Amino acid sequence: MNGAASVEQLQSRLDDLNKRLGQLESEHPESRNVEALKSGALNLSREIDEIRCAEATAALSELLRK
Repeated sequence: MNGAASVEQLQSRLDDLNKRLGQLESEHPESRNVEALKSGALNLSREIDEIRCAEATAALSELLRK
């Protein structure tokens, strides 16, 4: 799987997670699940950022080699 496909899948999961989080926060703002979903969303965001940074670094390295 390439980075773009990976980021796309992770972004889709993050979007779904954020929707569930919004629903849960409005229905049960004191729920422990809210914190668990927030933590999961942050982890996915970090993973997406890491992939994007790695891709940008690789692209920059390739440009500098030329």
